[in-house]
Amino acid sequence: MTDRETDNHLRTIEQRLLWLSHWMIHHANHVRPKVDGIKTGGHQASSASMVSIMTALYFSALRPEDRVAVKPHASPVFHAMQYLMGNLDRARMEAFRGYGGVQSYPSRTKDVDDVDFSTGSVGLGVAITSFAALVQDYIAAKDWGADVPLGRMVALVGDAELDEGNVYEALQEGWKNDLRNCWWIIDYNRQSLDGIVRERLFERIEKIFDAFGWDVVRVKYGALQRAAFAEPGGAALRDWIDACPNAEYSALTYMGGAVWRQRLMDDLGDQGEVTALIERRSDRELADLMENLGGNCVATMAETFAGIDHDRPTCFLAYTIKGWGTPIAGHKDNHGGLMTRAQMAEWQTHMGIPEGQEWEPLAGVGDADSLRAYLDAVPFFAGGARRYGDDRLAVPAVAAVTDREISTQMAFGKMLDGLARGDSALAARILTTSPDVTGTTGLGPWVNRRKLFSRTEQRDAFIEHRIPSTAKWNFSPEGQHLELGIAEMNLFLLLGAAGLAHSLWGRRLIPIGTVYDPFVHRGLDALNYACYQDARFIVAGTPSGVTLAPEGGAHQSVGTPLTGMAQDGLASFEPAFADELAVILEWAFDYLQRDGEGDRGGGVDERTWLRDETGGSVYLRLSTKPLEQPGKRADDAFRQGAIDGAYWLRPPGPNCEVVIAYQGAVADEAIAAAGLAGGTRRDVGVLAVTSADRLNAGWTAAQRERARGNADAVSHAERLLAPLPRHCTLVTAIDGHPATLAWLGAVAGHRVISHGVEHFGQTGTIGDLYRHYRIDRDALAASATGG
Repeated sequence: MTDRETDNHLRTIEQRLLWLSHWMIHHANHVRPKVDGIKTGGHQASSASMVSIMTALYFSALRPEDRVAVKPHASPVFHAMQYLMGNLDRARMEAFRGYGGVQSYPSRTKDVDDVDFSTGSVGLGVAITSFAALVQDYIAAKDWGADVPLGRMVALVGDAELDEGNVYEALQEGWKNDLRNCWWIIDYNRQSLDGIVRERLFERIEKIFDAFGWDVVRVKYGALQRAAFAEPGGAALRDWIDACPNAEYSALTYMGGAVWRQRLMDDLGDQGEVTALIERRSDRELADLMENLGGNCVATMAETFAGIDHDRPTCFLAYTIKGWGTPIAGHKDNHGGLMTRAQMAEWQTHMGIPEGQEWEPLAGVGDADSLRAYLDAVPFFAGGARRYGDDRLAVPAVAAVTDREISTQMAFGKMLDGLARGDSALAARILTTSPDVTGTTGLGPWVNRRKLFSRTEQRDAFIEHRIPSTAKWNFSPEGQHLELGIAEMNLFLLLGAAGLAHSLWGRRLIPIGTVYDPFVHRGLDALNYACYQDARFIVAGTPSGVTLAPEGGAHQSVGTPLTGMAQDGLASFEPAFADELAVILEWAFDYLQRDGEGDRGGGVDERTWLRDETGGSVYLRLSTKPLEQPGKRADDAFRQGAIDGAYWLRPPGPNCEVVIAYQGAVADEAIAAAGLAGGTRRDVGVLAVTSADRLNAGWTAAQRERARGNADAVSHAERLLAPLPRHCTLVTAIDGHPATLAWLGAVAGHRVISHGVEHFGQTGTIGDLYRHYRIDRDALAASATGG
């Protein structure tokens, strides 16, 4: 096939995607019956500015091993592309942004077409591609991943996304880790929701990317413009384009060819050759010329992509017109604007789409057979869907910690060290990471044994010079720890990318990240984003709560237990004892590997009514507070209860008057309070809650099941509390927000007195702060005895 034939096919595909994406949005807003009167939306203009770029990328440049994060507002183009290729049915297109239809933004878990990375919260889809490139290098460096073909991790970026700070945090991390095989393609249409992008922003953008070792390719002029610049007078036209303010260029684009002519003649018309250049073109041809920026020229974009022959990270700054090719091109209100019915009807005629054939993939195409043959041979789509899988790894027994007194953070580190000493297949697939708190969150022993990852060998200078140190910072391709700088967004983006390894590359990883618990909230957007993609990982938030007493309120978490309960796709635990943690960690290694399909399938466990078959990620809220351990416990009720969310540490008697229910580090205070209350209250019970999240989720799920008509649905929480007399009081305690456990009274109608932390802490001893917040044994006992 000749280059000319290829260019013609690409232009035809571009026009088909432009039409189908816009018709889908128009249909959802103006044709499909409305039931609530609310605008459906769909970002026609933001889709139009990307259509040439996406056509050149997917139908010319990409290979099956490449992965793409599509700009959120270009979702309609992505779905139109999948529809054109036969990967998406018309019913889902017609239901765009409706129940069961394609999503407003590309989603790995909610869409059925081949989405590589979910996008939506701007900036996150951009940054995850750089971490995916690092994970790809990590896998390729291992003997079990050496045969994985290296793909390019590509982000299609809206220029307004560059306002997001996490983008620049990711740039720095990429530079530190010798990033390669990463492309960011910026749709530089210079319009955002609230205004026009500042003049000459591209100069700042180029300097930033250059500082972090990226190649920058500016794609400003399309083929028509470059040809015009070569004509007599073309240099003056080019200078005028370069000097024209963004807002002015947009306004002239919206007003069209006649206004372009008047303005250019006013500014350049006395220069002979320039006048002739302008007058040789009709109004339509002149508008096409002025709107033919590089990012709106499919041939230019295809040529630009084909010209990259290296693996250095590359930023393409593609100049575009927002709303290109449509009646609303350039208008400052077009971000969320829609073509009217009249505009669409006129545009349909202009696009050559016969009435009644609006949904036909190849409507208006002259030589459909030739185009279909071209589409069938496009490399990116030739191999079909690119969702892979990997065998589940056998979970070795997590060695018990026998210390008489130990914290959960210390126990966590010892358990990982135990795995590091072994040679299990699962241990070989563990990738640990931490935002510059490796040594203070329990990962030090693991890193000493399993090394840090780097594509090149880097020896520890302290070891070389025989300087004593407990940390061995050896970097090598065999290393299994990827150290990050102090940026929690990067932590969760890396965990998200690594947690998709089985699907993206067919090689399963067991990612484990640690972070100071209060700073979970600093990365909360990225954590939610990772869970939304159904990435699989373990995150340990440690140390936590006001138990981290001397650190003060800045380092003491309050709301993270509630976050653990609320976050979908994340099973949250807060064990108090090492044996609980061992049971939970062993379960978590299996839970990460379960073949869940989110809302697409997966049943429930009728014992707990949880969707455990689908699997998910795990959050461990750990503490630095050493607790005396309860001794060896191996009974099934304990083990299963620790996983399901709670078990009786001290079972209640038949006449129980009070139960003290606790979660986490306040275990010793709760146990002591039960002893103090026993003098005046009968049959005091102690309920050890390891996961308010799973306990609550099972209870609400059982209620839903009963509402559906299954009267036999009973949750773990209900079975635990059913034997208690109605007059029994529940006293709950947690080093965190009291609402975490306050709901327990609603399970069987018991009175609840909740203890916890609702305000920022301060410095002091653990005893000082426990007394201040009334989570100490005396306060708990007073509530238990009515004092």
